[in-house]
Amino acid sequence: MFDRKRSPIDWIDVVWLIFILVLALLPPINEIHKQLILLAIGGFQFLEGRLIAWQPSRGRVYSVIIKIGLATLLLGHTGEIGINSSYYPIYYLPVVTAAMYFGPIGTLLWTTVAALAYCSYLIPAHWDYEVTVEGLYFLAIRILFFFLAAMLVNRFAVEIRRQVARYQALSETLEATNRQLQRAEADARRSERLAALGQLSAGLAHEIRNPLNVIKGSAEMLAQKLKDSQPLASELAGYISSEVNRLNALVARFLDFARPSHLDLQPQKIEEIVDHALETVAAQSPDPTVRIERSYAADLPEVPVDAQLCERIFVNLIHNAYQAMESPGAAADRVLRLSVARESANGRSGVGVTVQDSGPGVPPDLREQIFNPFFTSKKDGVGLGLAIVAKIVDDHRGSIRLENHPGPGARFHVFLPDTSEGAVATKQTVGRESGVAR
Repeated sequence: MFDRKRSPIDWIDVVWLIFILVLALLPPINEIHKQLILLAIGGFQFLEGRLIAWQPSRGRVYSVIIKIGLATLLLGHTGEIGINSSYYPIYYLPVVTAAMYFGPIGTLLWTTVAALAYCSYLIPAHWDYEVTVEGLYFLAIRILFFFLAAMLVNRFAVEIRRQVARYQALSETLEATNRQLQRAEADARRSERLAALGQLSAGLAHEIRNPLNVIKGSAEMLAQKLKDSQPLASELAGYISSEVNRLNALVARFLDFARPSHLDLQPQKIEEIVDHALETVAAQSPDPTVRIERSYAADLPEVPVDAQLCERIFVNLIHNAYQAMESPGAAADRVLRLSVARESANGRSGVGVTVQDSGPGVPPDLREQIFNPFFTSKKDGVGLGLAIVAKIVDDHRGSIRLENHPGPGARFHVFLPDTSEGAVATKQTVGRESGVAR
């Protein structure tokens, strides 16, 4: 119920403060420069993370350089001569920092720089003091321990970075798999709904069609008999016949949705089918203000599809795009973007088609319902257009989805797989009860 608030100071920072405080209490205590340098070291430890966040590429380099400089200054104020200072282990701070931030070669280079900074105190010592061979031995041992600690820490740091990279890759794989599972579950639920509603629609359509045929035949006979004697009655009978025709067309759409699809699969160029669908829609509802942008990849493979049914997919999507760009809320610049590219999904290769308009788009609360039968946002719509499109795509063992994208309008993506792995034409009957391979 209650979330624990994170402390602005980490516990490791408190440990650092304790170490710096202990060093400040050790001799020489009255050396103000020593205390200021220790204060600078402690303060920089708090600001190091912000420096790296501000300068990701150069921040690590600056951090090591600053720590080498502060360590060199500290040695100059904590001993009679810097080379003999008991505070020489302060160089482990930049050495370990370099080992954590860089690779083995970078660690060796920065450790060499730290060792040279430490050895720089040999210059004044050589002029004022005698440098013995035994002293050089001690100096060499100290420097070797710098390199030993640096490579030991670097080995663990490199392994930790490798483990983090593996975990990140595994996390990304799991996220992708989770998205695929969620999409598969949504497709399975939609397929189940379509199957149940398809069976219901088929039964209702057959039951409705029979009385409609009787009504239509009776109305036509009545119109013929009353054509000369009673024109008004004949006209009313004509209205009955025309409305029956409209109902028959609606029943036909129900049957198209319900009946199994008989696919005549032939290798086809999808881009040609998309262009033909665009010509069909443009001929039915010409709008010179709509700008067409095509993005077709070169050397696209032929995919075995039923050309007639496949064209219905893109006719419906393009027609919906035209209507969306005429609705309130659409952008003034009407653009229809069509793209066709080679793709692969779930280990299957094929072709992906994207249809994007510049309309008002689909509200987030309706995105999961647009492929459901009988769902429509149009006043005169039935709600079977996208449901039939989804059914045809499913019958081709493909997938269709409404993509999220930063731009305006809606973007539908259709993937049609190469189910034959060859150019041999096949004929196939696919029903809703046969399931969908995803």
